[in-house]
Amino acid sequence: MARPKVPLLSRERIRDAALTLVDRDGLAELSMRKLAAELGVQAASLYGHYPTKDDLLDDIAAGIMSRVDTSAFDSGDWQHGLMSWARSYRDELVAHPNFVPYLAAGPGKREENLRHADAVHGGLVGAGWPPREATMIGAATRYLVMGATIGSFSRGFVDDVQVYRDRYPHLEQAHLLRARADEIDSESFELALTAFVDGLTARFPVRVTE
Repeated sequence: MARPKVPLLSRERIRDAALTLVDRDGLAELSMRKLAAELGVQAASLYGHYPTKDDLLDDIAAGIMSRVDTSAFDSGDWQHGLMSWARSYRDELVAHPNFVPYLAAGPGKREENLRHADAVHGGLVGAGWPPREATMIGAATRYLVMGATIGSFSRGFVDDVQVYRDRYPHLEQAHLLRARADEIDSESFELALTAFVDGLTARFPVRVTE
């Protein structure tokens, strides 16, 4: 029998299937055995491409982070750089909320994560923020982004008005939130991000002259 022209497995196919499984079932449900079943192969077939599950997760993380844009820091405008980075970061994570806890653990040795951390820190320090402040701003922005992507506030409510009527007078419109969840979640993130950067801007002259 002739060898197939296209290999049955590739790193890209394994990575995409793993992320699809995480999106569907959650990070805790990902195992090499379950992933192999999804791909219709034996688990041993995966290990030639990814020796461990952590290697696979790191590659997924690298793929996500490679699409996050930090180039706005090159302008020297730290406000624009910070907001552009945060928006790009959220855009990439919001599609994969189940994977966010893995990214939240920190960059470790992952090259893409460290490249982004370096670009953000360098952009802030280059604009005049002291290194300690720049570190905290980068961390605080990550908290904001990840908190805005790990789940939806609006989808936490139910459509049944009777759940809220009479018992919770200040939530009389809460049953309408799910229908506008994407809009509310996006605008809430923009409100928080703008308020955060406005607050930093008010502190900036004080910090750089100390």
